[in-house]
Amino acid sequence: MRFRQIVLIVFLVGAFWYFTSHRSPARLALSGADPVVDHSPLALTEAHAAPAYDSEELANISVYKKALASVVNVTSSVVAYDFFYGAVPQQGQGSGFILDPQGRILTNYHVVANARQIEVTLDNKHTYKAKLLGSDQAHDLALLQINAPDLVPATLSDSRGLIVGQKVYAIGNPFGLNGTMTTGIISSIRSVKGPQGALIENAIQTDAAINPGNSGGPLLNSRGEVIGITSMIATGGGADQNAGIGFAIPINTAKAVLEDFSKYGHVRRPSLGIMPLAIGPDLAEQMGLAADSGVLILRTVPGGAADRAGLRGGKERAYLGNTEIFLGGDLILGIDDQPVTNTQELSEVMNRHEVGDSVVVTFLRGQRKLTARVVLGEAGGSQT
Repeated sequence: MRFRQIVLIVFLVGAFWYFTSHRSPARLALSGADPVVDHSPLALTEAHAAPAYDSEELANISVYKKALASVVNVTSSVVAYDFFYGAVPQQGQGSGFILDPQGRILTNYHVVANARQIEVTLDNKHTYKAKLLGSDQAHDLALLQINAPDLVPATLSDSRGLIVGQKVYAIGNPFGLNGTMTTGIISSIRSVKGPQGALIENAIQTDAAINPGNSGGPLLNSRGEVIGITSMIATGGGADQNAGIGFAIPINTAKAVLEDFSKYGHVRRPSLGIMPLAIGPDLAEQMGLAADSGVLILRTVPGGAADRAGLRGGKERAYLGNTEIFLGGDLILGIDDQPVTNTQELSEVMNRHEVGDSVVVTFLRGQRKLTARVVLGEAGGSQT
């Protein structure tokens, strides 16, 4: 029995040696072996007509072609200091757009702040040294000028009456990628704190992708007209890139700033001299106010326009979320017979006036409806 087992083992080992040593590789090939190579010409299926664009694509292309030549790349050079107080040159990049054939360009203040040298690169790749003509830190705006031929000015629209849901386009130089266009909608219109900490009223919130390098570039409507100046982004997780929430300064605010530059050489914004809070029905009910809407005066600036006219701010400290407010102040209902139900409408009234103009303010003090004539002062900081 043991002899038979030994013979069987020898037979199996011998058979395995024979088949692995003497069979050809071709016979041992598996079914998944490499296919036979076909050396015949490769025939591609190509379109036999020019590509057709739908109406939305055509609109996008039209906006881009109209606006691109007006958008510029702004490079600023500043000097920082290292740990040993050694001078270290640094560069920052942003965008801007051409205002007139004389070479005036609008951008953000934070793009050129403290710059020792500013250069502007046009769409045709030519670069020119730029001069800072004026700046408005509160509104985060700066006016530059270059000496260059054949400039194409942007077309400025009117930012009044913008509607949430309206389509918008942003063109700029995110991360130094010149001539980049992104699209989105107006997500909201709200007041936000700008990069310099001052309040930007009626800022245009958009979901169009805005990234570092877009700052100062135009936000456009579907006709390729400028409705805002892209200024900042909400980063959410802290990364310095788009998180789907960007903000632009309304172009009407920029127009008012430019008019002041032209008249006075600096910005003179008219102001009531108040810290305002927009009131809606819910807040009005919680605060026990006698009207459903208006602008509550939280504080008056000492010696400011409202203070001189006898308007009053609040004295009772309270919190709206995490924000400290003061209750008990006058509630503004209108100016010059025009209803004022929120800070956006108040800002629009201010933009139609100049420092020194006289306006009639209608307001509630408790249950009493009163009026006061106010001579507008000059704004500063976060006052309106």
